[in-house]
Amino acid sequence: MRKLLVLALVGLVAQLVDGSLGMAYGLTSSTLLLLVGVAPAAASASVHLAEIGTTLAAGVAHWRFGNVDWRVVSRIALPGAVGAFAGATFLSAISTEAAAPWMAGILFVLGAYLLIRFSRPLRPNPQAGRLRGRFLGPLGLVAGFVDATGGGGWGPVATPALLVSGRMQPRKVIGSVDTSEFVVAAAASIGFLIGLGTEGFLLPIVAALLVGGLIAAPIAAWLVRIVPAQLLGAAVGGVIVLTNARGLMRAADLDGATPVLVYLLLGLGWLTALLLAVRVLRRARQARTDAQAGTATQTVTDARAGTAVSAADGTEPQPPLVAADH
Repeated sequence: MRKLLVLALVGLVAQLVDGSLGMAYGLTSSTLLLLVGVAPAAASASVHLAEIGTTLAAGVAHWRFGNVDWRVVSRIALPGAVGAFAGATFLSAISTEAAAPWMAGILFVLGAYLLIRFSRPLRPNPQAGRLRGRFLGPLGLVAGFVDATGGGGWGPVATPALLVSGRMQPRKVIGSVDTSEFVVAAAASIGFLIGLGTEGFLLPIVAALLVGGLIAAPIAAWLVRIVPAQLLGAAVGGVIVLTNARGLMRAADLDGATPVLVYLLLGLGWLTALLLAVRVLRRARQARTDAQAGTATQTVTDARAGTAVSAADGTEPQPPLVAADH
């Protein structure tokens, strides 16, 4: 019972992170399941089955808050489902011994990517226009395959790619990726059902993750507007890297002082990423403050100039025009 309560809490935290970042529910949950000894295919299958419920709740919540671009969802979800089904079939066909380092390696790389991605500012592409299907289709296919084989990866692959395009608001990127993940999770679950049968799904774990995720989904859809994604992404990336490094070192039969040295280096890298993320946040806030101060100064200057001109020509000064907020 205590274990199920812990898993429910993990599901809640994972969904809060996923709903705020557009990624990391599967990474966080799968990492924990591997840590406690669950077979890779069973871990990924259970997480994806739970995600059918959590992503449906998240999609509805994001839709209610206006965070979804349905055109992007329609063009990325179907290729993602194809990739997820293929990935689930592949993972189901290989042995647990072969799958464990493979899955740990994917999770480690994705965790490292989160660290790098959120430790530096995003450089959006200023080019205008809508995202094309020839970009969204292959993106969904690759993200779906990585998601099923790694126990997570839909968000870490799809969300940054859409953010870097600079053609969508961040909240719409997160909402659209979370909403389309419902189709991806369903396709992966079907693939695991065919490959593993019903015994491949650990239903108590699924139920615990689902309960926690359902509680967190509407909260996360609201938090996406206020939570500093920079810091949260770097923190989650470090946890994923450290926990999956254990599985990789075990597969490589490293012993003695080597694992300690590896953990120290990874911990130092994590701390550096967190400090860089904090610096990016401070610079962004300072830039917004300077921009607001500049706007206020310009308004006062324009008002004084208008008063001076009016005094010179004898007309009554007019108040500066301020655009109404809509």
